[in-house]
Amino acid sequence: MKQSMVAMLLLVAGCSAGAGAPAPAPAPVARSAVPSSDIPAITPSPTATRAVCNGTSVILSEGFPEVRGTARDAELWGLLFAPGPPLAGRKEIKIVWRMTGEGPLRVRAALADGTPARLTWGPEKHGGSSWQRPGEEWGTGFVFPKRGCWKIELTRTRGSGYVWLSVK
Repeated sequence: MKQSMVAMLLLVAGCSAGAGAPAPAPAPVARSAVPSSDIPAITPSPTATRAVCNGTSVILSEGFPEVRGTARDAELWGLLFAPGPPLAGRKEIKIVWRMTGEGPLRVRAALADGTPARLTWGPEKHGGSSWQRPGEEWGTGFVFPKRGCWKIELTRTRGSGYVWLSVK
């Protein structure tokens, strides 16, 4: 009985240790030496995070919304040049991607029923910008023809990933 009481006290003490300790400060973000008038500098720390369809979270900060993709053999980020989500349907939406891996980028978007989005331009490789996430950077333009939860898939020779975006 005495041993179990001591073990319980140690467990409780271990769980509460450090609970009031401050979280470590985020690492400083490096800035690109190549400025881009097309892509604004954004604050990497979120002011809010909101889940959209199928678990993809949208990070809202002082700049444009960001999404972090689910990837295999890569890291994937998207910068949405639109308010929201949900994104506006039947209008061109610019999305800038950063993805690690190797090789050219291929991008496609579709609804679960197979309806494809129209890729109006891109992927267009960027030389650099003030948006700092891992990987190389590309821009794309999409028109989503109807509302729903769209899966955008990105593949490289090495590395693949996807995000889900809600369209109204």
